[in-house]
Amino acid sequence: MRTRSIFLSFIAILLLAACSTSGDDALKEDGDVNELYNKAAYSLDKKNYVDATKYFQEVERQHPYSKWATQAQLMAAYSSYLAHNYDEATLALDRFIELHPGSEDVDYAYYLKALSYYEQISDVRRDQLMTEEAMNALETLIRLYPSSKYTRDATLKRDLTLDHLAGKEMEIGRYYINRGHINAAINRFLVVVKGYQTTTHTEEALHRLVEAYLTLGLKEEAERIASVLGYNYPGSKWYERSYALLDDEARARIIADRGFVDRTIDSIFKPD
Repeated sequence: MRTRSIFLSFIAILLLAACSTSGDDALKEDGDVNELYNKAAYSLDKKNYVDATKYFQEVERQHPYSKWATQAQLMAAYSSYLAHNYDEATLALDRFIELHPGSEDVDYAYYLKALSYYEQISDVRRDQLMTEEAMNALETLIRLYPSSKYTRDATLKRDLTLDHLAGKEMEIGRYYINRGHINAAINRFLVVVKGYQTTTHTEEALHRLVEAYLTLGLKEEAERIASVLGYNYPGSKWYERSYALLDDEARARIIADRGFVDRTIDSIFKPD
């Protein structure tokens, strides 16, 4: 796991003593900071993430002014993330960001916070609150730290998250159109076309608009959308399906007008 490898160097530093002390002894008040770190690193290495979180938290609690305290905060959040305790991780990361905005690791804190939401993204048939939270967190990292080594991966995950949100809109739109709520379906498909143009769902959304407008008897509007679909996605299966729905005259007009009419996706939203 990529996030785990990020802290391998930390673990090497943290293993400062032999791991012979019992857990209870290591957590005693005013325990030796090296001892606590040793226990934390050992637990992390053994994938005992709950124990690792506990020990890292103790480092900060018992030795708040030590050189290890700040790093222990971040490591505790990292351990919580690995334990899938995402709420605990995000709270710890928010605290780290608030207390240490100038830290050289603050970009990683933003990244790990985004991952904590990203890991909770659910199927498009379910609520997408975590998807929206992941999107916001990823965009915050990209905006604040465009040169961070984590931004490239954050950008990829942001694009995947966008695609997921568009998929949710498509799921709702199909639900409406299958139940005869055509206007409601149109609104959802227009959201995809306008707000998620870079996703994989745009072609289908345009086709569904053609279907919807034809269902309402709005042939000119359907033809206009089919023209935009054909111009932007000429080899798409969705264009072939839309083209098949049109009558011969509409097909002829689409071909005859090629190159002479504004067929960008943005043209759909321009006033006539």
